[in-house]
Amino acid sequence: MARKCDLCGKGTAFGNNVSHAKNHTRRNWKPNLIGMKTMIGGTVLTVKLCARCLKSGKLPKVL
Repeated sequence: MARKCDLCGKGTAFGNNVSHAKNHTRRNWKPNLIGMKTMIGGTVLTVKLCARCLKSGKLPKVL
């Protein structure tokens, strides 16, 4: 399963943890993905959306 928003494409970001002593270790930031059922092209599909896309109401929810 890809950790990517199906609408905006937001994915995992990579960088460094930096301690007080300026030691650098690799880390990653994962997007806040939520599974949601929506109507696309007349069919009900489950999509993975980030919290920002979900809050903006870009896709209608299907109950």
